[in-house]
Amino acid sequence: MDPVDHPLPATALAAALDDLAARDPAVRAALGRLGYPPPRQRPPGFATLIQIMVAQQLSTRAAAAIWARLEARLGGEVTAAGLLALDEAELRAAGFSRQKITYARLAAAAIASGGLALERLREQPDAAVIEAISGLKGFGRWSAEIYLLFALGRGDAFPADDLAIQIGMQRLRGLERRPDARLTRDLAAPWRPYRGCGAILLWHLYGSTTLARPAAARPTR
Repeated sequence: MDPVDHPLPATALAAALDDLAARDPAVRAALGRLGYPPPRQRPPGFATLIQIMVAQQLSTRAAAAIWARLEARLGGEVTAAGLLALDEAELRAAGFSRQKITYARLAAAAIASGGLALERLREQPDAAVIEAISGLKGFGRWSAEIYLLFALGRGDAFPADDLAIQIGMQRLRGLERRPDARLTRDLAAPWRPYRGCGAILLWHLYGSTTLARPAAARPTR
């Protein structure tokens, strides 16, 4: 498996969820209702890191619109050098807030100067990746864990601060109230070493409009 192009392929995700289903009846029931979720793969690198930051506290549609405008201004490829070449007015026109302009530029400067070498993170343990990305202004633990899971294929990365994951956990466990990040993380602890794969199922559960649609077929190897 190429860790860059296919960090968490559908077959690996399905195998991990099968393992969780064998241990957790609620996961087994959710898979029976919803089927297997698609993997959420993104290429590692600067563009994905910035895209994660752009999406913070925005709807999926709003974040996608901003990203499309940024890509258009940069000719389809978002790089650190390209972003630094844009002035504030251009970034504002793409939809960046003043705060996110600052965050994006600081991240781009760190990458361009070599202060943060994203390619080296592929070989680092999860804790080191979280520390490196969280060290960027505007990028916290959530950003780092999303990058770990989506871009680096770390199947145990669990972004417990994500609102959709918390709601997904509430629905999975039949809780009266949405659990906070700490409780969500505690509830996911038995899923080790596949908490991230469980998170993808929770997003799937959150995003489903009905629990009664036919289950998808298990991906074949």
